[in-house]
Amino acid sequence: MSQDIDKTGKSEIERLVDLEKLGPAGTALEIATSESERAALAKRFGFLGLPAFSARMTVDRKPGGRIVVEGRLKGRIVQACILSLDPVTQELDDAFRLVFAEDVDEERDPESGEALLNANGDAPEPLTGNMLDVGEIAAEQLSLTADPYPRRPGIKLEDVLPKPKGGARRAAPEPRRHPFAGLAALRDKPRRDR
Repeated sequence: MSQDIDKTGKSEIERLVDLEKLGPAGTALEIATSESERAALAKRFGFLGLPAFSARMTVDRKPGGRIVVEGRLKGRIVQACILSLDPVTQELDDAFRLVFAEDVDEERDPESGEALLNANGDAPEPLTGNMLDVGEIAAEQLSLTADPYPRRPGIKLEDVLPKPKGGARRAAPEPRRHPFAGLAALRDKPRRDR
């Protein structure tokens, strides 16, 4: 999870930690988002709303120059149901842990140049520079925590599909016409002798 942020260079909830000033005991932060920050996050991730969102995080320096960010997200997301498009609310309460390290090269796909994901969940993320945007980390964790297929409780696919015409009873299916039926009729037709 690299520290890529929007084109203006700022995250919607930018909270920078200067790693050079990070003491041996690390630091603890609480992110309480404003209404405008939540609205910007909702727009970025395609939510109908984000009425509540906060995070508590710790940033610690570990041996070997590793930076460990641990935290817990809390909040409420409103998304569109994938079947009915009705609003669906999801309560958030999720813990996360990320490890960053300097001099870690991201593996890249040789053809596309895109970063490859590491299967090891505790593999360090690359750390560039001395500033770490923990607000962007919280935003990325929010997007990972959100249900990718929100569904209103009790709704089924049959509830949103169009009903068959002519009542609930299905009509007998029409016999399928074979594409070469016309040729078969010509074949069976008696030929006139010339």
